[in-house]
Amino acid sequence: MGLIQSYRLRLQRRRWRIRAFRKRRELRAMSDHSALVKPDDILCFTTMRNEKIRLPYFLKYYRDQGVDHFFIVDNDSGDGSLEYLMEQPDVSVWHTNKSYKRARFGVDWLNWLQMKYAHGHWALVVDPDEFLIYPFCDTRPIRALTDWLDASSIKSFSAMLLDMYPKGRIDAQPYREGQNPLEITSWFDAGNYMINKNKTFGNLWIQGGPRARSFFKDKPEKAPALNKIPLVKWDRKYTYVSSTHMLLPRGLNLVYDEWGGEKASGVLLHTKFLDTFTQKAAEELERRQHYSASVEYRAYAESLKDNPDLWCKWSEKYINWRQLEILGLMSKGNWA
Repeated sequence: MGLIQSYRLRLQRRRWRIRAFRKRRELRAMSDHSALVKPDDILCFTTMRNEKIRLPYFLKYYRDQGVDHFFIVDNDSGDGSLEYLMEQPDVSVWHTNKSYKRARFGVDWLNWLQMKYAHGHWALVVDPDEFLIYPFCDTRPIRALTDWLDASSIKSFSAMLLDMYPKGRIDAQPYREGQNPLEITSWFDAGNYMINKNKTFGNLWIQGGPRARSFFKDKPEKAPALNKIPLVKWDRKYTYVSSTHMLLPRGLNLVYDEWGGEKASGVLLHTKFLDTFTQKAAEELERRQHYSASVEYRAYAESLKDNPDLWCKWSEKYINWRQLEILGLMSKGNWA
């Protein structure tokens, strides 16, 4: 990278950090337990709206994995999500009724909270419908992973977003509050993925899967990005640029090996496609608070009229992380 481009990225990082600092005024602390956070705690950050039905299992899953404290931005929920979160002793929650879109789709809010609370901590950024799978996750807590990353001087850990879906119509099986969503959305695409390198930021750009073949089959280049870097040993000088797809400094995006080896990586099991999705998609389309004039939700609304079956003859049923490693969707690298 040339000196001019490097300088421009430093200016951009400074601009995003200043923007996050200003956006702090849009957040109102409703239940702040951050004083309980210990220096070596693993933290989880998320922004959400009307996710009450998902929150009990989401919190349980990450508590069981070893997350010590949650920092959550509630974007004006009306379903009891905020009240539920305020009752949780390991959750600090902020409320805002400001524009999700004008906060760069929540990135500004979370950048501020991470700037203030996550310095020196391993910080995980996920949505309530995303569940991190990493090598040996069935026998080792997330702290085993972060300890190994620390010992290996690795500061960021990537995870491909893997869309999970049911066999049959999306609305066929009702989801119950507190239920493991993978009991319903247990299938995924083992292939059909396109990978490109972003020359400016150095990250890999991944697209494909059921959303590309079902909702964007005529324009696969418009399909949502599936590359994420959700786990970072945070420093207050860092900043996410676009969701968790890429960060600055640029070196945090180099989570892959270009010389024939493999770096350890994980998968985010994405359980969006429950029976609640049709109503959620309609609500988000009406709000128009998502990327590119909500083009993604327009595609959903058009295709969801008949509650499509995303399953196909090439679909694979999820078993465990080892299955995903064999399929080449994640890697344990040299972690043994």
